[in-house]
Amino acid sequence: MGRPAAVSTAMLQCSMGLSPAPLNVLPVSRVLVEGRPAATVTDSVPLVNILPFGMCSSPSNPMVAAATAAALGVLTPMPCVPATGTPWTGGAAATTVAGSPALTAGATCACAYGGVVQILNPGAVRTTEA
Repeated sequence: MGRPAAVSTAMLQCSMGLSPAPLNVLPVSRVLVEGRPAATVTDSVPLVNILPFGMCSSPSNPMVAAATAAALGVLTPMPCVPATGTPWTGGAAATTVAGSPALTAGATCACAYGGVVQILNPGAVRTTEA
């Protein structure tokens, strides 16, 4: 059985971020799922597809590390700037959109600062991808 399809406005959460953020899918493939652009595993571009998650608490983030050092070692979250340069993992095995595997619930994307981005709500409720 397939998993729900991820579409534009799906809600994402980073394990190091403070708040959820929507997935932004550019309508370049012109494939709609339940009236919204369908996402693919390549929709992982920081600040284009994956928006900031409020404040970042990863010590690997240079801004967090600098603020923490200035606070004498007290972890000091700083504004999130996603660093997701790799495609999502765990997308659809058989369904493709414009030549790339479709993005589905359960997929994850790694941030260079140590966070893991996951899909909280894929946006599609009736459509599943195999």
